[in-house]
Formats: sequence, C-alpha cells, structure tokens
Amino acid sequence: MTLPTFGFILTGIFLNALAQLLLKAGTNAVGAIHLTASNWFETGLKVATQMPIIGGLGCYVLSVVVWIIGLSRVDVTIAYPMLSIGYIVNAIGAWYFLGEAVSMQRMLAIGVIVIGVVLLARS
Repeated sequence: MTLPTFGFILTGIFLNALAQLLLKAGTNAVGAIHLTASNWFETGLKVATQMPIIGGLGCYVLSVVVWIIGLSRVDVTIAYPMLSIGYIVNAIGAWYFLGEAVSMQRMLAIGVIVIGVVLLARS
C-alpha cells in the first residue's frame, strides 16, 4: 500500500471516528431518546438541530468520499479490516473528550486490534 493510499484510508477512518464522537456528544446534549407517537416530531427536530450531530453527519459524508478514493486504490480485503483503527481512535476520543471509562480489559482488546492492524498493513 502506498503512502497516499494509506493516507486516504486513514483519513476516512479518522473522519468516521470523529463522526461517532460528534454524534455521541450531540446525543449527550439531547439525553436519552424515547420516541413515542406523540413526541417523534419534536424529538427528531431537537436531534436534527444539534450542532454536534450536524457536524457528525458532515464527517460521515466526507469519510465516505475519502473512503471511496482509498478503496479504489487497494483491495477491500486490506482496506476494510483497517477500519478497526476506528475502535482505537473512538476509545481514546471517548475517554479524553467524553469522559468515558476505558478499563484494562478494553485496553487489552485495543492492543489486540493494534497488533492485527499492523500485521494487515504489512501484508
């Protein structure tokens, strides 16, 4: 995999991870969502007007564009497993920005993912 191709793949992964973190920040601002027949429109409007959610959706759109470019240059059997890097980025981002707990078991699982991604990238 060439450096520019790896850059597209990695950019797509980071944008996707950022989208997840922004969506979570937006839902944190809204609170738990409980849709009913009487509140679906009001709840949908509240969710749709959250800036982090709008930003997260924008990151998703950009991540798909960048991902398609990267995917056009590398086998899907290489690119798709690389998405696992997103687990690492999200765990660190959720801990740092959202204050979520990252237990020792989660860190060990992330370490296994890192080893797998390194092996895959070198193949």
